[in-house]
Amino acid sequence: MTEENLPSELKVGYQRPDRNLALELVRVTEAAALAAGRWVGRGDKIGADGAAVEAMRTMISTVSMNGVVVIGEGEKDQAPMLYNGERVGDGTGPDADVAVDPIDGTTLCAKGQSNAIAVLAAADRGTMYDPSAVFYMDKLVTGPEAADVVDIRLPVAENIRRVARAKQSSPDDITVVLLDRRRHQELAAQVRAAGARLRFISDGDVAGAIMAARPDTGVDLMLGIGGTPEGIIAACAIKCLGGTIQGRLAPTDDDERQRAIDAGLDPDAVLATEDLVGGDNCFFVATAITDGELLKGVRYRAGGATTQSLVMRSKSGTVRLIEGHHQISKLRAYSPVYSGSTPDSTETTP
Repeated sequence: MTEENLPSELKVGYQRPDRNLALELVRVTEAAALAAGRWVGRGDKIGADGAAVEAMRTMISTVSMNGVVVIGEGEKDQAPMLYNGERVGDGTGPDADVAVDPIDGTTLCAKGQSNAIAVLAAADRGTMYDPSAVFYMDKLVTGPEAADVVDIRLPVAENIRRVARAKQSSPDDITVVLLDRRRHQELAAQVRAAGARLRFISDGDVAGAIMAARPDTGVDLMLGIGGTPEGIIAACAIKCLGGTIQGRLAPTDDDERQRAIDAGLDPDAVLATEDLVGGDNCFFVATAITDGELLKGVRYRAGGATTQSLVMRSKSGTVRLIEGHHQISKLRAYSPVYSGSTPDSTETTP
C-alpha cells in the first residue's frame, strides 16, 4: 500500500520504512561468537580475541555500508585490531560510524565464565563521541523507569533512592552491578550503606550496562569506572532500550587530563546518552559467546551450532531476540570464516 492509498487518519506522521542495518550486522557478531566459542575455557584470551577479530573483519566486509571504525578493539590486549579509522563494509549503502568489541569480556571467555559477548554498534557518520584522549569513564546506567530522575553528580544513596521510588520499590530491593576492582571499594561501601544489593562482575561492562537497562535481569543500576570505548558502545544499546547512560571522563593522571583538555574535552563535564551517540538512527547487535543473564552462549552440535543474539534499533525502538541455527558445512561454501583454524586443528568442525 502506498502513502497515497492510506486512510487519511494514518497519513499523519507516516514514514516509509527503511532498511534495518542491524539485521545485516548480526551476521557479523554471530561469526565472531562462533569463532570465539571454540576458545571458551582454554585460558587464552589473546587467542580467543584474535579469532573473533578475524571472523568479524571478514564478515563485516560483506555488509552494505560505508563504515569507519570509531571505537576499535585490541590495543589494550595486544591482539589484532579492527583499528580506529579502518574502513569497513562493502563501500555501498549508508555512511556510518562503527564501534566494535569482538569479545566484551575476553577474560570471561578464557575462563568459561558468564556474559562474554561479541558486540557491534553503528550510527550515522559523525554521531559517535571520540574517546581517544581518555581511556576510562565513570558511568551510571539505568533503565527507562528511572532515566529522568538519576544524576551521576548526586550521592550514591540518593540515586539508589530515586531508582527505587521510580520502580515503586525500596532501596533494599535495588541491585547495583559493579566491576570488581580495587578502585570501587568505597563505592561498594556506599551502595551497601544505602541498603541496596551488589552484583560484582569481573569484566564485560557492556553486558553490565545492558543488564541495568533491560527488564527481568535482576539488575537496576550500573555504577563505577570502566572503559570509555565500552561506554560509547553501551550508549548505542541504551538509546535503543530507552534508558539512560551518564558518564564523566576519569583521567588516570595529570598528563591524561591535559591530553583531554588539549583535545577540546572537558574532563569534568557530564556526558549524557545524546553526547555519547547523537541522532536517532543507531544499531546495536550482540551475540553471546558464553551463557549469561542476557543470552544463551554458543551451543555446538554435530555439523553445526546454535547462537542467540540481541538485535536493536533506536529509530524504531525494536528489540529482537534472534536464535540462529548454523550448518557449518553450508556456511563454508561462501565464507572463509568457517574454514579457518581452531585451537587444536586446522579444520573448523563442530
